[in-house]
Amino acid sequence: QVQLVESGGGLVQAGGSLRLSCVASGSIFSINAMGWFRQAPGKQRELVAIINSGGSTRYVDSVKGRFTISRDNAKNTVYLQMNSLKSEDTGVYYCQIGARTAAMAFSDYWGQGTQVTVSS
Repeated sequence: QVQLVESGGGLVQAGGSLRLSCVASGSIFSINAMGWFRQAPGKQRELVAIINSGGSTRYVDSVKGRFTISRDNAKNTVYLQMNSLKSEDTGVYYCQIGARTAAMAFSDYWGQGTQVTVSS
């Protein structure tokens, strides 16, 4: 199986920065896209940023110019650098990957979530 462990969330003042990390482990053969989602209280989960195996990235409009997604394939890790944080960035952030296991089965996997709280 595949496990994802996120870290880096916390409480920060508006205008501050945080860096989220998500490490994938287990019987991984390959990883395709890696992404970050977030869910604010009372709202649906939304895609924040995604990076494919070739390094191409895509962001939700509200974070463009402030957030940067990156990946380290050797470490099976995806990062989200968040700068100029705003109160509306508050929520639980989840990483998600599309991975093929050693048994050649492909599936999406989710982390447990990490809380990001931005105080104004």
